[in-house]
Amino acid sequence: MGGDGAWFMSLAVLGALHVAAVAFRVLSRLVLLLPRRPTDLRRYGTWAVVTGPTSGIGWSVALELARRGFNLVLVGRDPAKLQDISDTISSTNASVQTKTVVVDLALVATPKGDEALRLLRQAVAGLDVGVLVNNAGLAKPCALFLHEADVEAWVRMIRVNLWALTEVAAAVLPGMVERGRGAVVNIGSGTTQAIPSFPLYTIYHASKRYVAQLSRSLHVEYRAKGIHVQCQAPLFVETKMTLGMSASLKQRGLFLRLMMPTSDEYARAAACQIGHGPLCMPNLVHQLQWCICNALPDWVLDELILRLNLRHRVIFQRLRTARASRPTSDVKDGGLPHKQA
Repeated sequence: MGGDGAWFMSLAVLGALHVAAVAFRVLSRLVLLLPRRPTDLRRYGTWAVVTGPTSGIGWSVALELARRGFNLVLVGRDPAKLQDISDTISSTNASVQTKTVVVDLALVATPKGDEALRLLRQAVAGLDVGVLVNNAGLAKPCALFLHEADVEAWVRMIRVNLWALTEVAAAVLPGMVERGRGAVVNIGSGTTQAIPSFPLYTIYHASKRYVAQLSRSLHVEYRAKGIHVQCQAPLFVETKMTLGMSASLKQRGLFLRLMMPTSDEYARAAACQIGHGPLCMPNLVHQLQWCICNALPDWVLDELILRLNLRHRVIFQRLRTARASRPTSDVKDGGLPHKQA
């Protein structure tokens, strides 16, 4: 009986420790739900730099910063789309100035990349840049096993998500250091925080994990200089990237509108979180999802995400097949979702 009692007590202690660990993880996420006092972002400066501002989160963040009175340096690869967002900002905020910089961030770490970054440094020279939003990112190719995609596609993703983000931050930080103030916001991914793995998006997941780690170290490195560096880690946001997936989920009756905020809703929440710590998941709905995921064992999440992404694989294979069957003149950039925050 004594042996049985000791065995029972050991199991009880282990169970209590597990419950305590889960409770601590959930409570640490619930702290994020506490209301934050909005930061006066203009204390950082009068200009903001936004990469990837021509659609989705980047578009909405650029408009939100313009609404808050920032002048904008808009960095992207498509001149026509850059002009579109510039005109939209000017028409809704007459006092806001904009500058466009045509840079293909996928060329970073290539011979043409040095010239692209030189143009960016030249554009921000002498400007009171207070906020940098490193939003540009690639998620394409989507939902594939590692061996199925062309190596150059993975390389492009790494250049944009990892290398270009670092180079752009390095181009803007010297001015912030000189002025003794600034905020750098690097858009990562909630998948690197809420779940242990993201199979079939492996390179994307790994590159976004780099964003979180880089931001954390830079935050510690620069906070004494008056510069706040933050990784914002959204989960799914309603953008072109999620268009095909969300439509399929709606057909299956599994899609809940509240689980996927619009990019405008995300941008409003994101602006309020700037300056509040090195890592955040701005949207309330995403924070609640994060808490739920932290209450589940890793092996359960691994299995659930694998099954979900295998379904995504079928969806994107259909999209690729449909795109390949169309005449070349009908195929436009964006036929497949390619951006994710």
